[in-house]
Amino acid sequence: MALHRSDTEVPAPPGAHGSLSIAIAGSGGSGVMTAGTMLLDAAARAGLYGLMVRTSGPQIRGGEAAALLRLAASPVQSLDDTFDLLLALDWGNVNRFADEIPLTRSSVVVGDVDEGVAPAVFTASGARVVTLPLKKTAKAHPGSWINMLALGITGGWAGVPLQALEAALRASWKRGAEALEANLAALRWGAAAAADMPRPSPLPVASAPPAGRWQLSGNEAAGYGAIRGGVRFVAAYPITPATELLEWMSPALTRVGGTLLQAEDELASVNMIIGASFGGVPSLTATAGPGLALMAEGIGLAVAAEVPIVIVDVMRGGPSTGIPAKSEQSDLSFAVAGLHGDAPRLVLAPTSIADCVATTQWAVQLAEALQAPAIVLSDQFMGQSRAIIDRLPEPAAGQGVRLVAAANTPDYKRYRDTATGVSPMAVPGTPGVTYTADGLEHTEVGVPSSQARDHRLQLDKRERKLAQHDYGERWADVEGHSELAVITFGSATAPVREALQRAAAAGVPVRLIALRLLAPLQPHRMVQALEGVHEVMVIEQNHGAQLFRYLRGMIDLPGRPASFHQPGPLPLRPGELASAITAWAHSHRDEEVAA
Repeated sequence: MALHRSDTEVPAPPGAHGSLSIAIAGSGGSGVMTAGTMLLDAAARAGLYGLMVRTSGPQIRGGEAAALLRLAASPVQSLDDTFDLLLALDWGNVNRFADEIPLTRSSVVVGDVDEGVAPAVFTASGARVVTLPLKKTAKAHPGSWINMLALGITGGWAGVPLQALEAALRASWKRGAEALEANLAALRWGAAAAADMPRPSPLPVASAPPAGRWQLSGNEAAGYGAIRGGVRFVAAYPITPATELLEWMSPALTRVGGTLLQAEDELASVNMIIGASFGGVPSLTATAGPGLALMAEGIGLAVAAEVPIVIVDVMRGGPSTGIPAKSEQSDLSFAVAGLHGDAPRLVLAPTSIADCVATTQWAVQLAEALQAPAIVLSDQFMGQSRAIIDRLPEPAAGQGVRLVAAANTPDYKRYRDTATGVSPMAVPGTPGVTYTADGLEHTEVGVPSSQARDHRLQLDKRERKLAQHDYGERWADVEGHSELAVITFGSATAPVREALQRAAAAGVPVRLIALRLLAPLQPHRMVQALEGVHEVMVIEQNHGAQLFRYLRGMIDLPGRPASFHQPGPLPLRPGELASAITAWAHSHRDEEVAA
């Protein structure tokens, strides 16, 4: 049973879900991302929560771009169904984002009076249009930037206090005092202009910024989690949308005695981290789908040689070069089954921007403890988005120590067939425990072998160590009690969780199972999580229903499993998911009544 996007949702008025959604768009160089980041910072200073999602055209750098924000009085991890305000610094190619910035008749569109009329794709909704002399005003304040006008307009419209907006600007300023004053004047002009615009009720703000909150992206969170897990060497080749993870880790690693090396390509990077890990240093690389594909042979080498490595795959639209700057959960099938031969590996997926810290740290710990490659499936939505969170997740405890062979161990066998499947790994140069590690099948000692007994013994060993390990409760988030359940993973978790909250408010309770450990799948824990469930829906963001097919191939799902799947670049939205879930639930109830 397949379910798809619905076009029948009724648009909600501004702030109907306790939040306000704002889009700032413009051509390359107009500074929309800077304005969006500062608005998010100002919101945090005012005691609000928020999420900022980056979107751009296929050119990656330069060209049109948009910062998509959602501000609220409580934590938010997903975009809302529609936008309340669109501010376009120019119209250029902003119409390319029309599908990503859905408007309603309650929305407000702000444009430059000298830029012509707003494109019909934005006004067809009936949204109210406000024109302002943006460029002329920026020129009237010599040294000011038009994006600071945008900061003042959007912040003032949302009710963010002027002092918080000014503090955000001052905190990020790195130029002269004269230019700062010019931009502060532009910001104040924008805030004053917003006061005369149609506005919703302001969000509740705090008189002083709350202590202890963090503002971070998923890429930064993954980098921090990797370092917290013990990674001290990174080799990688830049690729959108994973590059910021590497840019963040480069200086951070030096502060803990680590090193980042930019390799010449993805093949070199994966082989470098295999070498570093073989030498005893926990190692990581970060990439996107095209790079992961190139690393396949190297990952297989890590499986065969039992060398722990971590690969963070910040997924994007595919196949091939695909859509580099848009999000999609379409590398799942490759991650869990994309290597040649029988090659068990760990595959994990963080369920939120904040969870990128804990899940990446856990991936490092599991890779080290199990001497296996671990793939972390983030994506562009989480990786390049920024969120305000209360605190970082607690460190994952109790796992992560590599079993190291002591010098002169009697009868040392690197690949000894142990009960756990894990055998001591010697650091090169340690006396009396020298061994050879390569991609050939081998005996317990490490001597290459083509004998059937050796091959089966090592296959069983590599499979057993992952299958028998106790992964604890972190394998998934299981929430709620109902005979209906939704299974999802990764960045789809946030809109699904909000959709289930809306469904519950409408009298339709549904259980949530958000998978964090995708491979090896945990069949016994899944049975426990699905106890009492009669029907299941699987929700994901890809074209081929990859999670749905994977689960059906691995376990028996109860009832007649339903699949809601759609590809990027459009995000999953809570409203459409809530509509699909309630329709599915009512259909199930109708069938029960009829029976």
